[in-house]
Amino acid sequence: MTRSIRLLGAALGALTGLGLARPAGLLLGSPQGDFSLTPSGALLLAPWLVAWIVVGLALLPYLTLVPAGRLFRGAQEMSTAEFIAAVVGLLLGLLLGLLLGFPLARLPAPWGTLLPVGVSLFLGLGMVGLTVAKRQDLLGVVETIGLVRRPRDAAAAQAAADQGAQPTIVVDTSAIIDGRIADIADSGFLYGTLVVPRFVLEELQHIADSSDALRRNRGRRGLEILNRMQRDSPTRVEIVEDDAPGIPEVDGKLIALAKTRGRAILTNDFNLNRVAELQGIRVLNINSLANAVKPAVLPGEELRVRVIHEGKEAGQGVGFLDDGTMIVVEGGSRFIDRDLDVAVTRVLQTVAGRMIFAHPRVD
Repeated sequence: MTRSIRLLGAALGALTGLGLARPAGLLLGSPQGDFSLTPSGALLLAPWLVAWIVVGLALLPYLTLVPAGRLFRGAQEMSTAEFIAAVVGLLLGLLLGLLLGFPLARLPAPWGTLLPVGVSLFLGLGMVGLTVAKRQDLLGVVETIGLVRRPRDAAAAQAAADQGAQPTIVVDTSAIIDGRIADIADSGFLYGTLVVPRFVLEELQHIADSSDALRRNRGRRGLEILNRMQRDSPTRVEIVEDDAPGIPEVDGKLIALAKTRGRAILTNDFNLNRVAELQGIRVLNINSLANAVKPAVLPGEELRVRVIHEGKEAGQGVGFLDDGTMIVVEGGSRFIDRDLDVAVTRVLQTVAGRMIFAHPRVD
């Protein structure tokens, strides 16, 4: 294919050279325009034609094959919805250009020739960009007036295709230093790509360099967990350079990034959780997940717990289940450092977690 294009370019170059030779005075013919050559004209004509053949040979592939290849690759990278929207937009733009071209063609030359072509190109390319950018809104309008109806699962599949093969989740610093994110990812419950912005990584590094020993250890553990997840986790972790220069706060940057990336944030920050939900962003809270997967305990059930220390009220003893749930045992202060069978009396769900109240089982 490339060889044929180059040969065609050489032929077009030769024809162009011949066509331009006479006006340039290189081809010396009779006043009637025949091609009888003088010796001096032939000496000048040969290098002139060779130069144009070389130009055609080298230039035509870049005017045909290279743009066609880029257009083909761009069409392959487009989703089906984007391709259909581009075709519809091009047809609408050309139709508008045709309608405007009739009155413009009545203008005197050269405007009557140039303006219709320019307007058609401008409207065609402009409508392609507009329909591709607003394809979801346009499809929603078409569905609203009843011209097209999509099943709910097809709409969800199309939304997923527009955002990529897998959803993206923007990760907050609090979720990384928490440590449980790696276990959750290894279990397979996090489906998609975890996006860690560069400003979150910088905040994590700042915590790791803190003068406070506890904050320093938590920051270093977060960096180690993130490094291990990049190497071994089945969930893909991507470090991105995206930023929101006009927003100084990290929480605001995360919300802005989530709106453009995947409309989901993974965090343990209570305030960020509330602000993101108010702006229509899905929040994956690790603490909420931990509370949700704790085994349900009902009043009357019996448990075995080790009483660790005294409670706030007189006579109370406090113990913990394996998942960290606190159990307050009424009258359990005398059983400290002993395993005790207790019966659940009530379960209290708080923002901090779940508390179980019980009393020693009476045999």
